[in-house]
Parts: sequence; C-alpha cells; structure tokens
Amino acid sequence: MLNPDSEISGENAVSTAVSWVEATLLGSVATAVAIVVVASLGLLFFLGRVPGRRAIEVVFGCFILFGASSIASGIMRSLHGSESAPGAFSSLPPPPPAEPAVQTPSPQPYDPYAGAAVPPRH
Repeated sequence: MLNPDSEISGENAVSTAVSWVEATLLGSVATAVAIVVVASLGLLFFLGRVPGRRAIEVVFGCFILFGASSIASGIMRSLHGSESAPGAFSSLPPPPPAEPAVQTPSPQPYDPYAGAAVPPRH
C-alpha cells in the first residue's frame, strides 16, 4: 500500500504528464524522425511518387508541431496585451542620456603610397 504522503497530487501529476508529452514530442528523437520523414518525402516528391500538395502539408505540419510553443505564446501575448508579455518593448530600460557631441577630426583617406618617394633617414 502507498504512503499517502508520498503520493503525487493531482495538479502536479497533470503538469508532470504534460511536461513528459512535450519532451517526447519536441525531443531529439522526434526531431531526428521529422528530419528523416522530410528528407524521404522530398526524395519521393522528386521521384514523382508524392503529390506536391501532400509534401507541403507534411512540411507545414512539422513547422506547426515544432513551433507550437512559440505560436501559443504569441497568441497568449496578443490576447493579454503587450504589457503582460515577457520581453516586450515596454519593459526595456530607457536609453542612457545623450552625451554632448564632441567634434572629432575627420580621418584622412588611406594612401598606400604616402611617403614612398621620401628617402629613409639614417
């Protein structure tokens, strides 16, 4: 029989399961499988065995699968407004005050032959 203190709470179990599913779908194994699928699909497309529309659908599906977290965060950011978005432009610190302009002399154009006709001094 399990000790009640050692059991995982329902909320923690759900978040753990979601994290596991996310790691499985976006892990290195899934990335390798997607690379092999897209490469083989490209080969079949060039051989004329797969219609172009189906190839585009599979590639687009891979973009959606691997970009789901970015897509979801963008949707959430747009729903909640830009002030609640982490890393929004409004949360950047103000720029430092401008320093007074100091006039620097303009650089002379580079002349590789300058001083070439002058004999060396000994």
